[in-house]
Amino acid sequence: MRQRVRNVSNRSAVLALVAGLIAASALAFADRSARRPPALRPAAAASRLALHSPDVTPGDTIALGHVYDASGCHGGNISPALSWTHPPAGTRSFAVLMFDPDAPGGGWWHWAAFDIPAGVTSLQAGAGNPGRHLLPAGAIQARNDFGSPGYGGPCPPPGPPHHYHLMLYALRVARLGLDAGASAAQVAAKARSDALAEGQIVGTYGR
Repeated sequence: MRQRVRNVSNRSAVLALVAGLIAASALAFADRSARRPPALRPAAAASRLALHSPDVTPGDTIALGHVYDASGCHGGNISPALSWTHPPAGTRSFAVLMFDPDAPGGGWWHWAAFDIPAGVTSLQAGAGNPGRHLLPAGAIQARNDFGSPGYGGPCPPPGPPHHYHLMLYALRVARLGLDAGASAAQVAAKARSDALAEGQIVGTYGR
């Protein structure tokens, strides 16, 4: 009888200890959740920087009008229209870039426009052509990897379709400190280092 009482007593002590540990873990989790930054909460997802285009549907083939018009490609070489919503607080400028990570040699930069004023929320189709002067005042276009300023559309080698990433960066600086002689890769490096947020659309093209 004494042994049974001792076993019951030990079992009760173990159960009490387990219950105490569970309660302590629940309190710690609740405390961490309460102190979690608002930006990490699911409700904040709707307010994230978003990039939109009537010309490029995510995951779909990019239309011929936006394809390069040289090097064996025959397109209109018109940069797509873009718009964006929900820039974060503290945004002082934007940068727009287009990159093909599937290109031989580690990728190909097709476009880099930067120092776009913070009050701007869209670029019209063809803004990537420096000769048309459609960028907002103060904005600059760098050299793409074709060696020309402004936009150079998709023109992959024959084979599987490539993926073209249109990227928008909301920046904490009004100016990147670069000029039109910069390469798109230089713009990308500076933009990433000063980015508050990024929005992206990925289209495809092959021939």
